[in-house]
Amino acid sequence: MTEIQTTVDTWIKQHGVRYFNELTNMALLTEEVGELARIMARTYGEQSFKESDKNRDPADEMADVLFVLICMANQTGVNLDAALKKNLEKKTARDSERHKQNEKLK
Repeated sequence: MTEIQTTVDTWIKQHGVRYFNELTNMALLTEEVGELARIMARTYGEQSFKESDKNRDPADEMADVLFVLICMANQTGVNLDAALKKNLEKKTARDSERHKQNEKLK
């Protein structure tokens, strides 16, 4: 993740001039998640495709979400490697047996 954060930072400095402010990036993240949700709902859910959605690629939409999230991490000083490791430790401590015992998942 550190390499990816550096790659995005380099791209922003070379092509994007500067980062959008944190609030703008939060709004952009929400927008990108909404676009991904729309494609997922039409691909895997019960909604039919609109003509404008037919050529949308879920992988591209996921990459858009990831890009903005990485921008937010970079501009707020979050090390995503460390954050993910800490988050997985939390989930393991909290949920290591819970999901195995969930009858809905069997």
